[in-house]
Amino acid sequence: MTIQTTTHLNFRGDARQALEFYRSVFGGHLVVNTYADFGMPADVPGADKVVFGLVAAEDGFRVMGYDVPGESAGPLVGGGSTRRENGTTITDQALFVSIGAAGLEELQGYWDALAVGATVVEPLAASAWSAGFGMLTDRFGVTWSVSVTA
Repeated sequence: MTIQTTTHLNFRGDARQALEFYRSVFGGHLVVNTYADFGMPADVPGADKVVFGLVAAEDGFRVMGYDVPGESAGPLVGGGSTRRENGTTITDQALFVSIGAAGLEELQGYWDALAVGATVVEPLAASAWSAGFGMLTDRFGVTWSVSVTA
């Protein structure tokens, strides 16, 4: 048996922009289907929003996303905030997206791209458990935990 998990992110009207951004960071291909593509009349508000979105890269990176019907503007659904306080990560977010790379150079490239417009929670640097670890919340409200895995 084989099983694969894929993070599915819920957005409030900016799923297309977020998925295009993640494709620019991680590469791969982008699939975007709108509510109109699946039969919603084009003149209904929100018909142009994403009902199914996927970024998939050959190296295994995958993320899905969609726009919650009737929601517009504001942070990621289920979002919150994450910060460092007294050496501890404090959050009210339900999840982080974690990525790992074999080396710091590769990880630095992802970090630099994700950091555009982001809030850095923990700068990318050597840690007690990794040659590189960092955490940031991107401009779409998604918190990423990145680390060197080797």
